[in-house]
Amino acid sequence: MDIGAYTFKEFHRLAENFHGYAAPGLLVGGYMVELAKRHLPEGTLFEAVVESGKCLPDAVQLLTLCSIGNNWMKIHNLGRYAVSLFDKHTGEGVRVSLDPVKMAAYPELKAWFFKEKAKKDQDIALLESEIEAAGDSICKVEPITVKRRFMGHKHMTRILCCPVCGEAYPVEDGPVCRGCQGEAPYVLARRELKEDCQALAAERHKAATGVRVVPVEEAVGKTVAHDMTRIDPGQFKGPEFKAGQRISVGDICRLQQMGRFHVAITDDDAPASAQVSPDDPRALVHENEVAEIFARRMAGEGITYELPPHEGKIDFKAACNGLFCVDVERMTRFNLVPEVMVASRQDGTLVKQGGPLCGTRAIPLHITRERLGQALEALEGGPLFRVLPLRKARVGILVTGTEVFQGIIEDKFIPVITAKVSMLDCTVVRTDIVPDDKAMMQASVAAMREAGADLLITTGGLSVDPDDVTRQALVEAGLTDVLHGVPILPGTMSLMGRIPGPQGDMQVLGVPACALYFKTTFLDLVLPRMLAGRGLTRAEAARMGEGGYCLACHTCTYPKCWFGK
Repeated sequence: MDIGAYTFKEFHRLAENFHGYAAPGLLVGGYMVELAKRHLPEGTLFEAVVESGKCLPDAVQLLTLCSIGNNWMKIHNLGRYAVSLFDKHTGEGVRVSLDPVKMAAYPELKAWFFKEKAKKDQDIALLESEIEAAGDSICKVEPITVKRRFMGHKHMTRILCCPVCGEAYPVEDGPVCRGCQGEAPYVLARRELKEDCQALAAERHKAATGVRVVPVEEAVGKTVAHDMTRIDPGQFKGPEFKAGQRISVGDICRLQQMGRFHVAITDDDAPASAQVSPDDPRALVHENEVAEIFARRMAGEGITYELPPHEGKIDFKAACNGLFCVDVERMTRFNLVPEVMVASRQDGTLVKQGGPLCGTRAIPLHITRERLGQALEALEGGPLFRVLPLRKARVGILVTGTEVFQGIIEDKFIPVITAKVSMLDCTVVRTDIVPDDKAMMQASVAAMREAGADLLITTGGLSVDPDDVTRQALVEAGLTDVLHGVPILPGTMSLMGRIPGPQGDMQVLGVPACALYFKTTFLDLVLPRMLAGRGLTRAEAARMGEGGYCLACHTCTYPKCWFGK
């Protein structure tokens, strides 16, 4: 059977020249691609998606205008031997795959496809004969509509030079190229700088900053270029010498005791002509100035810090009690920029006024204005850090369960929930115990709203038992934006949402029965977020799986442990 305009032998030679040898997968792929082309309306401008990275992409490139280079072919490796051709404007097209049932009529072909024989044991002549005889009869064709993200191609955005390797890369990849972020498929053996190159670099640094390094004996009468720290283990850590301090003869011994036999000094005698213009991208900025610039960009509401920087660093503190919020994505982007850093406490942590939160600094004593600009670009989009105050919610507690309503077992939920919300300065305005009856649950929800509750905490009825109807009752009462089930143990069956109303939304938090046994559950992780007015997206909930496994220690130390972090 021919493969499009080619006889089998012609396509066999074409495959040899293009692929290196006539791979069986490429021969089969030729029939698949031609079958897909026949199912498209004549004149269709099409693109391709291939679900395997082996051989099949070459069949597409041989028989169509689609290639990896022009981005009309995309490899979405699902490990399945299938190709889709589709209208590049509408996404409508066909998917062609191999049908294992039809393949059973060709034993050598089937043995090759399912790797039932080692390559050395395959009868290549018989295999190729069966491929030609089978043609496209072993294929399955399905009409499809390709998802928008696989259609067309992104236009190239701004190009930058990577500050680490110096090579050009697209700016959307981040402050440094993906290779320097750790995705390079190789290890580069870098040669050490020659001594003359190092000397040249030192001269340029001196010219740009007026700072040079001298033996401590030659520093007498000179001005210290940066803070120098003294550390007495377990007793003291702080600046023994401050930037701008003039070194005296009596300081030499102290510096040597600190392990300082060379010091950086400000060269007051540097000629003005040697200085780099402050507007030059190569001009250097002192660590203290850098830290202050970063602090002004990073600090949002509820964040405070003190100036001037201390040892080139600025620490941030909470200006009020509340929930510490971190823009993790932009913080990561900032930390990818060489020579700068910021470190913080965990996003979503409850903090007290005056408590330490985070710190930032430049890593070397000076960075170039160009590097400063790259760091500030990563900070675009608003502050990195905020502390959101917790509102004093009016809480309604709804306990569901016929066994509790009838007094068969004593309710323990109301005291537990009341204690937890009271610790966060919330007030319980109403409590109800109702049976597993949707109508009574809905009536209780309405009564909670009438009592002024803006946060409803329900307990029980969230699992998979036949009598567990709490979730359905809440939905019928108007619950929306529902998130049910989270990757947290204990607390997997938790529920979140809101019920809109004329006076505003009433937040809803469903607490499973595990909260009666475990001291700390998902409730403790999410309640502060809700009170801070910060929701929980499904993506955020998914990320909580890492660190979401409680060890149920005999003595619970939460939040001074890694649960939820």
